[in-house]
Amino acid sequence: MMRHQSGLTVVPEIRVTADGGWELLSDKDATVSTMEIDAPVAGRALVVVVDDRTAHGGVDSLGPLVTELLTEAGFLVDASVSVAADEVEIRNALNTAVIGGVDLVISVGGTGMSPRDVTPESTAEVLDRVLPGISEALRASGLASGSLDAGLSRGLAGISGSTLVVNLPGTRAAIRDGMATLAPLASKVIDELSGLAE
Repeated sequence: MMRHQSGLTVVPEIRVTADGGWELLSDKDATVSTMEIDAPVAGRALVVVVDDRTAHGGVDSLGPLVTELLTEAGFLVDASVSVAADEVEIRNALNTAVIGGVDLVISVGGTGMSPRDVTPESTAEVLDRVLPGISEALRASGLASGSLDAGLSRGLAGISGSTLVVNLPGTRAAIRDGMATLAPLASKVIDELSGLAE
């Protein structure tokens, strides 16, 4: 077990015994070393790209963008997955992320008005509680920045288990603006959810 003393980490040494067991050496034999402290992590995230072409082998230009913006915001991104614009596929991807225990799932694409835009409907089936304030903030900031796709998005935001799920439109401008608006809100929600779990 490590103990912290005056900014240093005390790592007790363990010796393997002749019978294959181990024994803990005394504190006076312990090794003292400095420990690098990384910046705090905002949480674990997963990206779901809803796009028929990408799901069938096309080049994914949106997943890497969202991953980069999440990393800049301090998140560890587990993966970026692509699914077709199909309610079952979207719902399964979101549920898998929630079961996997990530703090934040961001879906991009499928939030418009065409018959194939079914991300909000799929998301609604996964959410336990809706957070309309986040969706409203994303739409308002999108309109203010001139992104009609963001302003007209039907995307949802809410909680599933202890995971924040957010839908963003599938355009680069809407994603950039949405992530700038979302990052502080997501951190607040994740902090509150982790506090409830303690």
